[in-house]
Amino acid sequence: MLLGPLGIAALGGAAFFTLLQRMRAGSYDPHGIPSPLVGRRIPDFTLPAQPPATAGFGSADLLGAGRSVLVNFFASWCVPCLIEHPQLMQLAAAGVPIWGIAYKDTAEAAADVLTRKGNPYARLARDEPGRAAIDWGVYGVPETYFVDRQGIVRWRWAGPMTEEIVQSQLLPLFRTYP
Repeated sequence: MLLGPLGIAALGGAAFFTLLQRMRAGSYDPHGIPSPLVGRRIPDFTLPAQPPATAGFGSADLLGAGRSVLVNFFASWCVPCLIEHPQLMQLAAAGVPIWGIAYKDTAEAAADVLTRKGNPYARLARDEPGRAAIDWGVYGVPETYFVDRQGIVRWRWAGPMTEEIVQSQLLPLFRTYP
């Protein structure tokens, strides 16, 4: 009877020790939720426009962009999206092409946030039912994907991007895949 709880405690301790070792080695990433899309072609989709845009976009538009693009899923009701927003504004001001998809949001609420906070998106669409997000493998918002000019997803970030993430992970991708 005593060996069962002792064995469970030993397994828990071993798992915690392994986690600590990975943190020390720098190989533990709490945002490292695996994405089956990284290294694969973007899913086929077409979405309607999210005001203030007058035209939506889809996979064919991304493939025809002629350069690498960030695809950012966001929502007006998402607090981490609002935290990330200034970082997106800085990227857009620096010339980084960001295509936004309003996820499970009303057109009016998303438009209101973009009017008040600024619009960092070169192209803007909405996925009110969330179907395209499922095809992309979105876990939650904000979620950002780096898509190269051939339509291959090279990187994904779950959660708000920080300056550190932009400098250490995102900008090197734009140098590798212009």
